[in-house]
Amino acid sequence: MSKSQFFINALENPVFKIISKAAFAIHTDSYVIGGFVRDYILDRGTAKDIDIVAVGSGIKLAEKVSELLPGKPNVSVFKNYGTAMLKSNQIELEFVGARKESYKEYSRNPAVEEGSLEDDQNRRDFTINAMALSLQEETFGELLDPFNGIQDLKDKIIRTPLDPDITYSDDPLRMLRAIRFATQLEFTIEKESFNSIIKNVDRIKIISKERIVDELHKIIASQKPSIGFALLHKAELLQHILPELVALQGIEEIDGQGHKDNFWHTLEVVDNIANTTDNLWLRWAALLHDIGKAPTKKFTKKAGWTFHGHEFVGSKMVYKLFKRLKMPLNDKMKFVQKMVFMSSRPIVIATDVTDSAVRRLVFDAGEYIEDLMTLCEADITTKNPFKFKKYLNNFKKVRAKITEVEERDHVRNFQPPVSGEEIMKTFGIKPSREIGIIKDAIKEGILEGIIPNDYESAKSFMLQKGKKLGLKKVTND
Repeated sequence: MSKSQFFINALENPVFKIISKAAFAIHTDSYVIGGFVRDYILDRGTAKDIDIVAVGSGIKLAEKVSELLPGKPNVSVFKNYGTAMLKSNQIELEFVGARKESYKEYSRNPAVEEGSLEDDQNRRDFTINAMALSLQEETFGELLDPFNGIQDLKDKIIRTPLDPDITYSDDPLRMLRAIRFATQLEFTIEKESFNSIIKNVDRIKIISKERIVDELHKIIASQKPSIGFALLHKAELLQHILPELVALQGIEEIDGQGHKDNFWHTLEVVDNIANTTDNLWLRWAALLHDIGKAPTKKFTKKAGWTFHGHEFVGSKMVYKLFKRLKMPLNDKMKFVQKMVFMSSRPIVIATDVTDSAVRRLVFDAGEYIEDLMTLCEADITTKNPFKFKKYLNNFKKVRAKITEVEERDHVRNFQPPVSGEEIMKTFGIKPSREIGIIKDAIKEGILEGIIPNDYESAKSFMLQKGKKLGLKKVTND
């Protein structure tokens, strides 16, 4: 296949011919640019969002394209940014006019003026994102690659089109984007470019927390997140974003006793869990599961290095971290807190897997017991094959006991077999502390295996406990 045919094939979707026709009708040139071109060359699948640049008005082009598309899809116009967006057959098209940009020192929002395609390619963040395919009828499918981005794709290099100091200083978010692309694509950031990131690291302070978190999400969601976090650490960006992780780095030794480097251990855990789940928030839990170890680290001659209560401390730190980064303080945050808080529980019971311990584990973890076990298994980072097999087998025993106990006792998402209303009715009492005492006693009885988790057993136990509290039954069965 010829090079020209290769790129013409990229534009086989009929929407590109419609855009070409629309651009001709309004006397403008149009190009597909950026991620669509990059991912097509890398054979990363068909992009669902496509950037179109018009040498003229992107908004007018979008409106004309809508007129020509079946069903005339609605055009969303963002006048402040000079962009427009429409959807066609599950593809999201974003239109923008070719432009020049200039920046002020304390803002990443540029002053914009109309420009040529060359101007627009100059303002792009990386060479691999500056490639464009012509949509003009006479040059349809022709690649315009002024910075040799196609060679950088072959060499697996992240490089800026122009001076990296200017690129990163103008828009410091590009520092995170460089690391994100290096992580997603498993590319290397060109040396001059990486040194420029280090030089401009303090500029990250002008970037909103929301934009930073968006890039962190993409790094965490990648196939091997450790690449990104290692680069963030090396570039000294991590200290500005997640100092709780940086605090874990290093090995301290006293009297010949050391401890593992919990920072690099954490990155291994995140990679491990990335091999087993796409759950973004479970990956966040893996990233944060040991953050309580830095503030709880202590050394005593008798016990050596300890991190007592690091799970509790870490779960409290999760809230502060989410709040600082303006992440959602909702069920997602509570899930991460819960995973961090319970991250050692299965480890503690793995060597002595009793029914009561497993019942309590399942009761406390509820619907997230599978996530918790997945996290704990990812936490095995020993390089000793004997220990690795031993730890994994211990967790297999815990999983088997969870299945056995759950089938028999049904304590996951536990609901008391006897309600507070029934307790009040049975003993003829109003809301009082005795109701809580009886309900807690029933729950503890079930978790300890004193009574089965069924209504009749719980009701009989309720009557016994009520009698001990001096309550008298006033209703008939």
